[in-house]
Amino acid sequence: MKSVREQVLNQVTIQVWDQVWDQVRFQVWDQVWNQVRDQVRDQVWDQVRRQVGNQVWDQVRRQVGDQVRNIK
Repeated sequence: MKSVREQVLNQVTIQVWDQVWDQVRFQVWDQVWNQVRDQVRDQVWDQVRRQVGNQVWDQVRRQVGDQVRNIK
């Protein structure tokens, strides 16, 4: 059977390790997640902006073109 000192030491070690591990994991996870989120958001946003921009721009151009032709 372990001595009280060993038990306490084990307990403290486990608690400290858990805390440190949680902190490290959260920090690393936050950094990685932020980076991934930013990259994905930028890529997706660029893509969406281009697609939507092109579609909207085509539509606007057509509508304006039609209106201008109708005015003449």
